[in-house]
Amino acid sequence: MFDEKFKRKLNIKKEQGLYRDPVIIENRFGKFAQINGAMILSFASNDYLGISELDISKDIVGRNFKKYGTSSSSSRLVSGNYSIINQAEDEYASYFGFESAIFYPSGYQANLGLLSSLFDSSDSVFFDKHIHASAVKGLEGSKAKLTSYNHSSFSHLEKRLSKNDAQNKAVVTESLFSMDGDILDVGILNVLKQKYNFLSIVDESHAFGVLGDKGKGVAKGVSDVAVGTFGKAFGLFGAFVLLPSLIKEYLLNFSSPLIYSTTLPEAHAASALEFLEIIENSDERRDHLKRMCTLLKAELTKAGFKVEGDAHIISIFVGDEERATQISSMMLKSGLLIFPARYPTVHKGKAILRIGMTALHNEEDLEKLIAELKRSFDKCNVSIM
Repeated sequence: MFDEKFKRKLNIKKEQGLYRDPVIIENRFGKFAQINGAMILSFASNDYLGISELDISKDIVGRNFKKYGTSSSSSRLVSGNYSIINQAEDEYASYFGFESAIFYPSGYQANLGLLSSLFDSSDSVFFDKHIHASAVKGLEGSKAKLTSYNHSSFSHLEKRLSKNDAQNKAVVTESLFSMDGDILDVGILNVLKQKYNFLSIVDESHAFGVLGDKGKGVAKGVSDVAVGTFGKAFGLFGAFVLLPSLIKEYLLNFSSPLIYSTTLPEAHAASALEFLEIIENSDERRDHLKRMCTLLKAELTKAGFKVEGDAHIISIFVGDEERATQISSMMLKSGLLIFPARYPTVHKGKAILRIGMTALHNEEDLEKLIAELKRSFDKCNVSIM
């Protein structure tokens, strides 16, 4: 019966070293997570600027939820199209330099709702093999002809584009890749865009708030549509899509995850407006984060680790899934929380330790991280090189 099927599949996951059993976080205090009563230094957070736990952030959210209530109580198309939501969307579009914007309940829903809705069987969509799982699911839900290209290989993308004669073509990629940590070469993508005239959709969820002038990302000027999330550098929850007004109108009529979901509450939109001001005035946090990331990558490379990452996401190659889990577990016992990214999050046999840096980390934290990485790799008999 079903129980036996579920048990069998779970056992296979365990045998492959792919079983998921997330630790329970009892509380969070800045860069520390409380686990089993102990204060654990976390390198597994996407709160890149440390905004979510600022007193001012808590005050903003508390005040707005008290004012507006806890729920929108409706989908956007029934009675949830509140003026404050439209105002917030207009402000986000203006800040990032787009014509319009639309909010979604989550980043996953944003990619799913956007990419499953835009394309039909006459369209061809090309996507980087390392885009987020939500984007893959969104594309799979469309009727487009889908073609992948090797990660960040624009020569491979051009070969694909040159052999395709579809009238409507689109390219889907990320600006800062969520696992590899590398940054999109916007210049080359723009050259291809001018040559092949495709619709450019760039997921900037991990870049917005941190990279670019005032946190405005790296792909402005080449992205026709950009996806962002409030749940990372913005320290809130939900997501936003920056886009032309025509595409916003289209999504309001064709995007099922938007049409059939209760919209984010008014209090969220009001808070998002105020958080945008915090983001704009966070140059000091961005500068400190950049310095810490540059230092960490240099020191890890010097120590002999195989390291990737151009900004605040740094990946350390392990390879074997079970070994990555063992190293992560050993580091947790030593007081550090590190995420072991394994298949299907990354390719099989390409497991990594994903380091999420925040503006709350300092040089002492980095020294502790490197020392514990060396010790854990050695105890697990994993070669650093």
